[in-house]
Amino acid sequence: MTQRTGTAVTFRRVAALATAVLATTVLSAGCGAGGSAGSEPTAAPSADPKAVLLAAVPNDKDPAFRFSTLDGTDTFVGVVDPAAHAMDLGITQKNDDPEFTMAMTFRVIDEDLWMRVKLTGMPGLHDAMKLPKRWMALDRTKLDDESEAPVYQNADPANTAAIIRTADTVEDEGSGTYTGVADLTANADVQSAFDGIDVTALGEAAKKVPFTAVVGPDGNLTTLTLEIPAAGKQKAMKLVTRYYDFGKAPKLTAPSGDQVQKAPASAYELLNG
Repeated sequence: MTQRTGTAVTFRRVAALATAVLATTVLSAGCGAGGSAGSEPTAAPSADPKAVLLAAVPNDKDPAFRFSTLDGTDTFVGVVDPAAHAMDLGITQKNDDPEFTMAMTFRVIDEDLWMRVKLTGMPGLHDAMKLPKRWMALDRTKLDDESEAPVYQNADPANTAAIIRTADTVEDEGSGTYTGVADLTANADVQSAFDGIDVTALGEAAKKVPFTAVVGPDGNLTTLTLEIPAAGKQKAMKLVTRYYDFGKAPKLTAPSGDQVQKAPASAYELLNG
């Protein structure tokens, strides 16, 4: 679930492509030997559970917080800093043959974009791939499809508000738990949050996807879980978004000094395949 068309899906594809490119290169090169606490309420109290739930969704007045999304089998983690219009988005993938782990992180401030790649499990892999360990400042115009690179849009990276709005009614189950039924076909904003799901294959079931949301004692949305039914070759799955550590997550700034360098050609080769 993402705030712009293709962000998480593109990130997944980039990570998978990068892993494949790394594995192929390593094999050929023979490198194997070496509304939050302390913030003002965003809405007046309401008897309408849907309004209460929507008021709990993060907005640009919230302090920095962490998030994670479980999108099928992939977990994305990151930080959102609304005041800086900034976001970190990361994923870690393991490769079996050869064995190594790649952690890839994008940092976005408005439309400025940096990438950091951490390779572990094979000594000398960074040097072999000509990839620095520092942040790399990316030039969007050098990406094959710059429109799919992440940008900062708002403080709700999983589009939870757009999903909740599709529910005709939301039930207050008590203890901060809310339930409803989402329509994944409702509009482009909602559909863009599910690029990894074959909404067409779901048919009518896509219009009545159950969800459960939990609001913490501080008034912040902490989890949104959607129960996606099986359809065709697609297995039933849960899509889970977590928002947490409001006011405890680090503030995000542009990498500077010896933390950063311009992205070398090898970085664009990695991203563009």
